Amino acid sequence: MNQVVYKLAKMIDHSILHPTMTDSDLERECVVAKKYDVASVCVKPYMVKQAVELLKGTDVLVGCVIGFPAGNSAVSVKVFEAETACKDGAVEIDMVINIGKALQGKWDYISDEIKSVSDACHRLGAIVKVIFETDYVTKEADVIRLCQICTEVGADYVKTSSGFGFVKQANGDYNYVGATIPTLKLMKKSVGPKVKVKAAGGVRTLDQLLAVQAVGCTRSGATATAVMMEEAMKRFGN
Repeated sequence: MNQVVYKLAKMIDHSILHPTMTDSDLERECVVAKKYDVASVCVKPYMVKQAVELLKGTDVLVGCVIGFPAGNSAVSVKVFEAETACKDGAVEIDMVINIGKALQGKWDYISDEIKSVSDACHRLGAIVKVIFETDYVTKEADVIRLCQICTEVGADYVKTSSGFGFVKQANGDYNYVGATIPTLKLMKKSVGPKVKVKAAGGVRTLDQLLAVQAVGCTRSGATATAVMMEEAMKRFGN
């Protein structure tokens, strides 16, 4: 695998998060993660131990979502969930903020929540990615404030979306946008030098992956990993 393709692979957090996914789905998707040597798999909490076992002996890390997907758990529950995931073997934690509190501008609550989870994870050797859910938290000022808080309390990444932040459309359907280039640029500009940016939601093609890389993202959530990596190898060589 050449360096261009390798760097793209090591941007990808291969997401295994749909509510209907079973243990056999996990096994299949871990094979995909191993084949392309991605950065990590991102799994549901009960899957962490299985994923660690399935990926033993590889360079693919195991990450876990917390307070997922709506972010409504109490702070103490998010901390316990994160600690449990870390003790089960997760080394990356993707937590959803309390979206309602953010929309109210209850920044002290948000700061305490992110700091509490980050401190617990850091004690246990894991990094933390903080999901803003930018289909709901849409005001630039709120995104900027969240980036500032993540910088202040020592979170490792800011992240756009869960991939499940569905918004009711005018026709009654539910859909979401996920990561957009303007939002990612704003997040990159608004965090401190130690905080990285993860795109998530809607990155499904190689060109989209290259676009988020170009604006400074070092990770991207993906379910279309095989499609993107096969295209990368065709375009850039093995």
